[in-house]
Amino acid sequence: MSAQTKPVENFDLVIVGGTGDLARRKLLPALFHRYCDGQLPAGARIIGGGRDELTDDDYRAQIRDALSRHAAEHSAAAGTVEAFLAQVFYRRLDAQVRSTWEALAQMLGDRPDSIRVFYLAIQPSLFSAACEQLRAAGLNGARSRLVVEKPIGHDLPSARAINEVLAATFTEQQTFRIDHYLGKETVQNLIALRFGNALFEPLWNAAHVDHVQITVAEQAGVGDRHGYYDAAGAMRDMVQNHLLQLLCFVAMEPPHSIAADPVRDEKLKVLRSLQPLTGEGALAATVRGQYRPGICGTEAVPGYSEETGLNASLTETFVALRTEVNNWRWAGVPFYLRTGKRLAQRVSEIVIAFRRVPHSLFGGAGGELAPNKLIIRLQPDEGVKLSLMVKQPGPGGLRLRESSLDMTFAETFGGRHPEAYERLLMDAVRGNQTLFMRRDEVEIAWAWVDPIIAAWRESGTAPRPYAAGSWGPSAAIALVERDGRTWHEDTDLG
Repeated sequence: MSAQTKPVENFDLVIVGGTGDLARRKLLPALFHRYCDGQLPAGARIIGGGRDELTDDDYRAQIRDALSRHAAEHSAAAGTVEAFLAQVFYRRLDAQVRSTWEALAQMLGDRPDSIRVFYLAIQPSLFSAACEQLRAAGLNGARSRLVVEKPIGHDLPSARAINEVLAATFTEQQTFRIDHYLGKETVQNLIALRFGNALFEPLWNAAHVDHVQITVAEQAGVGDRHGYYDAAGAMRDMVQNHLLQLLCFVAMEPPHSIAADPVRDEKLKVLRSLQPLTGEGALAATVRGQYRPGICGTEAVPGYSEETGLNASLTETFVALRTEVNNWRWAGVPFYLRTGKRLAQRVSEIVIAFRRVPHSLFGGAGGELAPNKLIIRLQPDEGVKLSLMVKQPGPGGLRLRESSLDMTFAETFGGRHPEAYERLLMDAVRGNQTLFMRRDEVEIAWAWVDPIIAAWRESGTAPRPYAAGSWGPSAAIALVERDGRTWHEDTDLG
């Protein structure tokens, strides 16, 4: 066990939807990596639940194949795969068949004092039935936890309805609403940078910060998710949860501790302080787009309508917006958010752009003084970079150029670092809710997003087209440039 790994108590983790894509691609590989690092107790049980009639060995064969495809340590851990699979089991679970849940309760009943984690890796439309079956089978005891994936609704009323369903069976302290972005090392390092160092926090305000950019860009298209995606779009799929959560961690006030509720209280204050975007104001402050055929990387790719077969779809695959946080710390500082599919690069990052120096001492020969930037990279290469103006080496006076202090986590700390789901699954076992969303956070985020979507719908305008492999519609560039700023693009990504 590594020095950084904290042991957890014995537990039973039931993945409802255990034969689905999320379980095979993310959850089981994450648990396997925790096993390889010695974090899973010898008595821990991982139970996949699904409607298929499978034996334990049938299910283990599926997971063995999934690990060969999706587990980074698979080839280096040849002797551990079978030992891990010995802790994996399968039970038939059908939301409409109570006897299947009673059989699960009988299995779990041999260890009544173990922690029980129920992960609903299923469609939200099945949450109600699954929760009712868990309650009827007596599986919602004090040491049980419920983990649910986004989307938590598609608007505020539906989010409230889902939260009522969850609350009818589990307490808020037992409910873990997962956003995998919050499990990334760099998000947690944002807290460490701000509150563990004397350098940045005195500058983390409107007096010193010119603006903030948050970008989550993907090169992939919608692929086989088009059934879900066309009903959601980029605003519901990405902005309402991932980007707003990142904004909260950037903008929040220092909590009195890093325990769950103090952190989430401060995030909630940020969401409540967001500048409302409604009606014409929403149309002026947002840009939505939909990708057309183009070259993404080196590959010619189809447009959204060709990829999905939905020729008349008005679903946005790109969103850019400008907002502000209306409080004393951030008054007047623009926050620019953008996300999209089929963009020029795959990158997720936060850019804190500081104000320019008030006066240059170096004259024209010294060159233009670029403002300092703190760049927090979430993917593909997690790390932190600080851009500074430095003297270019050589005689002949002071010629300045921009250079970077670069801390890439892979280079600084070496080795493989736990991925987001690994950390979040173990936090759920421990009962640590710091990196999970609270009910009021989810609902107030929807309350902010819903008027934007309503303004788009009422305008009757279609998303702006953009070529796959570009940075989105030209209007997204204009959104920033009309304020005299530009989107940050890191040429180190290639």
